[in-house]
Amino acid sequence: MDKIALTAGALYVIVLLRAGGTYAVGWLAGAGARRSRFAERMSSAKFRRAERAIQRWGAPVVAVSFLTVGFQTAVNFLAGSMRMPLPRYLPALFVGGAAWALIYATAGLGVLEVLGRLFAERTALGVSAVAVLLLAVSGVVMYRRRKAALTTGDTVAEES
Repeated sequence: MDKIALTAGALYVIVLLRAGGTYAVGWLAGAGARRSRFAERMSSAKFRRAERAIQRWGAPVVAVSFLTVGFQTAVNFLAGSMRMPLPRYLPALFVGGAAWALIYATAGLGVLEVLGRLFAERTALGVSAVAVLLLAVSGVVMYRRRKAALTTGDTVAEES
């Protein structure tokens, strides 16, 4: 239990720094954009409506984004660039970050422990499991890239 608590604590600090830093970079980027040639576009009624909606209702999205993979960075950056007030952002960051840290500490340590035992007791099976995992991840990445290329109108050359 001490190992999980220590890992969760370390991951919590990491996620607070990373997500909070992303929010700050987004805030600075938004401030810079408001002073650039994009300022006119950002002052439109549609943009201001979207900005108000994010400022008011974005906290639940920020908190839930920590349960996704790859979406949380974009959400934290957008929250910063759209000037979500800190009193709304910080509670979402603390709750979402805690959930993220607990999930990764428990599931992550469990997976590492299983892989460690597998490599120690049955090395060939462990190597096979990692190879299958890498092939599966590669397949998913290739599938998504191909699908994205097809939806953007690019042609994917099929090799014969």
